[in-house]
Amino acid sequence: MITLQWVYALAGAVFAAYALLGMRERPLNAAFWALLALSMWAGDWLGDLGNGILVLGLVGLGSVGRLSRGEGGVPPEHRQARAERFGNRLFVIALIIPATALAGTLLFKQMPVWIDGKQATLIALALGVLIALLAGCLWLRAGALVPLQQGRRLMDCVGWAAILPQMLASLGAVFALAGVGDVVGGIVQQAIPNGSLLGAVIAYGLGMALFTMIMGNAFAAFPVMTAAIGIPLLVRTYHGDPAIICAIGMLAGFCGTLMTPMAANFNLVHAALLELKDKHGVIKRQVGTAVPLLIVNILLIYWLAFP
Repeated sequence: MITLQWVYALAGAVFAAYALLGMRERPLNAAFWALLALSMWAGDWLGDLGNGILVLGLVGLGSVGRLSRGEGGVPPEHRQARAERFGNRLFVIALIIPATALAGTLLFKQMPVWIDGKQATLIALALGVLIALLAGCLWLRAGALVPLQQGRRLMDCVGWAAILPQMLASLGAVFALAGVGDVVGGIVQQAIPNGSLLGAVIAYGLGMALFTMIMGNAFAAFPVMTAAIGIPLLVRTYHGDPAIICAIGMLAGFCGTLMTPMAANFNLVHAALLELKDKHGVIKRQVGTAVPLLIVNILLIYWLAFP
């Protein structure tokens, strides 16, 4: 049976390739990606202490400030020539990934003998990446090392910010186990008018966005705010649909991601890659979309999640 471990193995292989390709030119970068590959391959066997040491190693390499910017790969003039030749048709390659993820999610759940149905979406997403990679290589007549070299160059540009989602999601789990959600819930519930469903929904949606802005990632905010408001109030007290509450609640958190410099890998990295004069320029452009979208998500929870 194909399980999530296959996806981890694939991700580890990609990071290991980045480490090998950059070993001579950028040894610090190579060490960083090698540790990340090790976490993907052997995380289950390292144990808590081993994983803790590995994370400290990643933090140490990232904090020295010497992870160099990626270079090399396909020359810029060649990339420009291909962009002019193929135009917007290049987006077909990118669209293969979500299309495969959607189709696979629906199909793989009907194949419990071969595919782990609980992880169907992530497995389908990984399959979509492989199909898009193969299609891109065949269509653009690129060698097998080209996507790896280009991927290494991009990841070297992003640097330590590439692992922020995993780090912050782990931090959210630690906060949840430490009981931060209970403390936050006690404070928020005192501010919500007694018996107000709308007030509870607003507190949950707005709390997801604000806590995401503080933490930098909706995955870190989710366990805290769901434990504080989502489960005790929206689900248990008002009998809301947990699937709708959690799904749209995450979308509310993503609205916060668009508005915070703490989400460096989503916001500050793009400004650096594009060499924008204003490092917060990306965030300023996104606020106009994030705020009305947050309001819509809160209203959707209120309209759809409760009978």
